[in-house]
Amino acid sequence: MLIHLGRLLMLSVWFFLLYNVVYPVKPPIHYFLYFILAFMAITNCLKVLMMSVMSAKSGPLTSGQKIRLFLFGVFELKAIFKQQQTAQPTVTTIDKNK
Repeated sequence: MLIHLGRLLMLSVWFFLLYNVVYPVKPPIHYFLYFILAFMAITNCLKVLMMSVMSAKSGPLTSGQKIRLFLFGVFELKAIFKQQQTAQPTVTTIDKNK
């Protein structure tokens, strides 16, 4: 539930920052918002790149996962880790008495 709220928050931040590109706010503030937009885009691109390299062993990310990782950032990263943990087989012990 909290991951969905985080995703909604991230979408609203992206919307606000992209809205500022089309309809800029007053001059001193819009430069700061451009910086935040560039910073978010660069850091999320790095997250996608790092996860693509790291997940090569466990299976490559789909294009949908890459897009969601770029848009939602840490919230999608948490969901991907949770999905990979449930997909891993559990270690079972062998009963030698049988």
